[in-house]
Amino acid sequence: MLGLSRSAIVRLVEMGFVKPQRGARRAYLFSFQDVVLLRTAHVLQAASIPTAKILRSLRRLKDELPAEAPLSGLRITAVGKEVVVRTRDTQWAADTGQLLMAFDVCVEAEAPAPAVIRPLTTARCPAAPQRMACAAELFAQAEALESVDLAAAEHAYGEAIALAPDFTSAYLNLGALLCEGGQCDAAVRLFTQGIARRPEEPLLYFNRAVALEDLHRFGDALESYDLALQLDPDLADAHFNAGRLHDELGHPQRAIRHYSAYRRLSR
Repeated sequence: MLGLSRSAIVRLVEMGFVKPQRGARRAYLFSFQDVVLLRTAHVLQAASIPTAKILRSLRRLKDELPAEAPLSGLRITAVGKEVVVRTRDTQWAADTGQLLMAFDVCVEAEAPAPAVIRPLTTARCPAAPQRMACAAELFAQAEALESVDLAAAEHAYGEAIALAPDFTSAYLNLGALLCEGGQCDAAVRLFTQGIARRPEEPLLYFNRAVALEDLHRFGDALESYDLALQLDPDLADAHFNAGRLHDELGHPQRAIRHYSAYRRLSR
C-alpha cells in the first residue's frame, strides 16, 4: 500500500520513528499516525532521496521537536534532493536545520475562515527551475486536498505532472486516487505514461500491476510485476503479489519461487 520495502519499514520501526502494536502471530499493527509517517518516508524515497538521508532527517526531527508536535503533524516534503519541513510560518531543511526562504505562497487564510488553496498553473511557471518548484507546491497542495476534495486533489496532481513530467511521486499518488475511485483503466494509462518518462522506477511498474489486477488482467499484471522485480529484485511485496497470482493461476513452481524470495526478504 505504501510502496516502501519491508526492510525500510522494519528499520523505521527499529529506530523508533513508528511504534506499532503487535497483533496475532506478532504482526505489526500500525496507527493512523504511523501510516502518515510511513507514507511521508515513501514520498521522500520516491523523490530519489537516499534512505540514509531520510532516516537521518527524521531522526533529527524526532530528537529536536517537542512531544506535543508529532512528526505526522508537519508538512514534510522533498525539494530537489533536500528534505524540507514546513509549518505555518517557516520552512527549514530537516538534515541541517537551516531555514529556507518561501518564495511562493500558495495557501492564503484569513481567520477564522478556512484556508483557500489557489492552484498554480503552467502559465505562472515558464522557466524550468520555476516549473519544478511550482510542481512541488502543487504536489503538497494535492496531498492536503486528498482528505477534503478528491477532485481538486486529482486536478492538482495532474497540474504537477504537466509542469514536471518526470515527477514520479505525482504519478504514484494520482494513479492510486484514480484506482481507488474505480478508474483503474485511467490509472493504468497514467502509470504507463509515467513509465515512458521514468522507465527506471520500479514502483511505477508495481502500481501499474496492482491496477491491472483490479481490472482482472492477471497476465499483464504479472508482466508488470516482473518488470518491477527486474529493476528491484528486493521488492518484497512484488514477490508476494506475483506469487499469489501464480498460485491462483495454477503455476505452483513459479509461486513457490516468489514466496521463497518474499520470505527471505522479510526476515
